[in-house]
Amino acid sequence: MKGVVLAGGLGSRLYPLTYATNKHLLPVYDQPMVFYPIRTLVQAGVTEVIVVTGGPHAGDFIRVLKNGKELGLKHLEYAYQEHEGGIAEALSLCEDFSDGEDIAVILGDNTTDADISDAVKGFAGGAMVFLREVPDPERFGVPIFDPNDQSRIIAIEEKPRQPRSMYAVTGLYLYDHRVFEYIRRTKPSGRGELEITDVNNMYIEAGTLQWSRLDGFWSDAGTFESLFRSSAYWAQRVTGCACEDFTRFFRNDA
Repeated sequence: MKGVVLAGGLGSRLYPLTYATNKHLLPVYDQPMVFYPIRTLVQAGVTEVIVVTGGPHAGDFIRVLKNGKELGLKHLEYAYQEHEGGIAEALSLCEDFSDGEDIAVILGDNTTDADISDAVKGFAGGAMVFLREVPDPERFGVPIFDPNDQSRIIAIEEKPRQPRSMYAVTGLYLYDHRVFEYIRRTKPSGRGELEITDVNNMYIEAGTLQWSRLDGFWSDAGTFESLFRSSAYWAQRVTGCACEDFTRFFRNDA
């Protein structure tokens, strides 16, 4: 299986920080944000990766990631998304890289300590999405479960105003080679983008989408609040200090 890290976009919700660099290169505690999703892939045995980026700071990735060897990668490529056309459009740029193999896709602003190794090793085609219960599902793609079989997803709604479950589809997916055919059949949404939710719904219609609960810590880092939450978690994990212990840095006697 090969890996795809989607790290495009302008990061406008993080202005003015992203005036200077790409969102995915901002620090999450002591590491650039993009290090975390790459390490999630490497931990699962995925060591051939392509990073899809765009915007005026795309070149910064080469200076930060280099050839990926420091992060445990055996092979690292880059692709440039010329405009903000959505997650599915960015993924379409990776068809040649995938070369017919299954792919693990992760959004570049997602940080998690979950181990997806078993899911990667046991993947047998189709698609797999990873779900997490969240307090604000309206920010995400939200699964609708079969009322007669709660283990089965019958549809996914993109950022619904009235979510029909409290689960979010996290920015982590496993796909077989058919994903690129499904993307070609996808039409732009009202936002003018190719939505990955539409691709996932095609897998549902084909009866080949599975889901798994994502355990451990998970957060995106695309807003100031979620960026702070991610940094606080990883600071606590790395240092062993509880979050409240960091208040000592704000005291005059620290």
